Amino acid sequence: MVRAYVALGANLGDAAAALRQAVEAMSQLPLTQVRQSSSLYKTAPLDTDASEASAAPGDDYLNAVVKLETGLTAPALLDHLQHIEQQAGRERPYRNAPRTLDLDLLLYGSARIESERLTLPHPRMAQRAFVLVPLAEIAPELVSAAQLAAVAQQRIERLGRLAD
Repeated sequence: MVRAYVALGANLGDAAAALRQAVEAMSQLPLTQVRQSSSLYKTAPLDTDASEASAAPGDDYLNAVVKLETGLTAPALLDHLQHIEQQAGRERPYRNAPRTLDLDLLLYGSARIESERLTLPHPRMAQRAFVLVPLAEIAPELVSAAQLAAVAQQRIERLGRLAD
């Protein structure tokens, strides 16, 4: 079994329900158990195409991070995550479009992967408060104080528990 971390986000429809349903769907994946989930966070959408992370137009996101233990390979886990997104009505009309559900595989054990489909660790996770803050909540050993300081200017608000 490998420990993996997945970031969840949504800003269309009932975002909180979409994130909770995604966690439930991940718990049903073969050879996979959800071990822990962060709190639910509200964050401003980021313009990740800008030279610096800045606010982008659109509704606020709800975000969280979950820790999984899985016997799936990283590519197989990615396939399942993308299927969960599709089941939630995820569309990709353009880069950084608003979404009903976004699931990003952040870390898969100590794997370093660079392929056309998958890069691990996630290449932009250190630029995003909506990833680092909830990740630090459930795995503080994976996030340094310097990393948190680097995203401190990004608005993020803890709302409470993701899981009931």
